[in-house]
Amino acid sequence: MDQVSIKEASQFIKEKLSKTPTLGLILGSGLGVLGEEIENKTFISYKDIPHFPESTVSGHKGQLVIGTLEGKQVIAMQGRFHFYEGYSMQQVTFPVRVMKQLGIESIIVTNAAGGINESFEPGDLMIITDHINNMGTNPLIGPNDDELGARFPDMSKVYDPEYIQFAKNCANEIGITVREGVYVGNTGPVYETPAEVRMLRTVGGDAVGMSTVPEVTVAGHAGLRVLGISCISNMAAGILDQPLTHQEVIETTEKVREDFLRFVKKIISDLPNS
Repeated sequence: MDQVSIKEASQFIKEKLSKTPTLGLILGSGLGVLGEEIENKTFISYKDIPHFPESTVSGHKGQLVIGTLEGKQVIAMQGRFHFYEGYSMQQVTFPVRVMKQLGIESIIVTNAAGGINESFEPGDLMIITDHINNMGTNPLIGPNDDELGARFPDMSKVYDPEYIQFAKNCANEIGITVREGVYVGNTGPVYETPAEVRMLRTVGGDAVGMSTVPEVTVAGHAGLRVLGISCISNMAAGILDQPLTHQEVIETTEKVREDFLRFVKKIISDLPNS
């Protein structure tokens, strides 16, 4: 998406705000509940924002929620866009560009993911330490605008090491056990086959999903600090002898709602540089 589109969308949002947000939140399947915790809320439907796609997935409300959370000015996406919905990678990541234009410095990206690591259990929260792009494409393919970011951005520490350690400390402080691991991004919309899960485990994946990698790639390109959190909503194919369903994803995220809220709110309250 070009700078004109980014500026038009951000200007539309900015006109509805009294304060500038410094922290962005992308809330995945079943995790939009965090948006309900925001105070002094302004709601903006995606369909009203110039150049924004619309979310079509169950469990995604399809709106921005902007206001105060734990003393920080935040802008939260209740529902994200996915490559499998038919959107281009540039459309999927457009909100990250707009958040950057609005002035955010850091972004917390959440998702529901299937557990590849056999020591994980449904309901675990995993801090993302790295990712594997298994989507066969990249949102930075095409002409590069140097004002948005470097042509060849470094992704070696795209998940901010200080934020990772900080999140682990937060979990310890509130008595929540969290996992750490590598997130694999697949295109979807099908769940993985057992053979694919075995392959992803072999190459170092701990959890797998259909999002996050594009947004984090663009966030890194834009110079934003990133923290990623996965809710392990189910075990990936072949680990348990049961079919995978989106309903199971939503049900599991509902069960861990309290821990998820406590964890992320604790992070936000003390997050450095946000």
